[in-house]
Amino acid sequence: MTPEAVMTLAHEAMYIGLMLASPLLLVALVVGLLVSLFQAATQINETTLSFIPKLLAIALTLVIAGPWMLTTMLDYLRHTITSIPTLVN
Repeated sequence: MTPEAVMTLAHEAMYIGLMLASPLLLVALVVGLLVSLFQAATQINETTLSFIPKLLAIALTLVIAGPWMLTTMLDYLRHTITSIPTLVN
């Protein structure tokens, strides 16, 4: 296994991880920002007010983007496992 092959595998793994995490992180960021603006405007400082909307938004995002995330992860895993014989030589 050459160093280039290892770097390619690591690069692909990080790219897939970033692709899979980004929808959830972006939704949590946007919802957190909106809740923070609401809290600043109304001067309500309740910790559950920021936690519950994020939790619901992430759950909704998982329902919507979950099939795409699972397909992407399975395609990467299938590609990696089928390329093991070529990497060993």
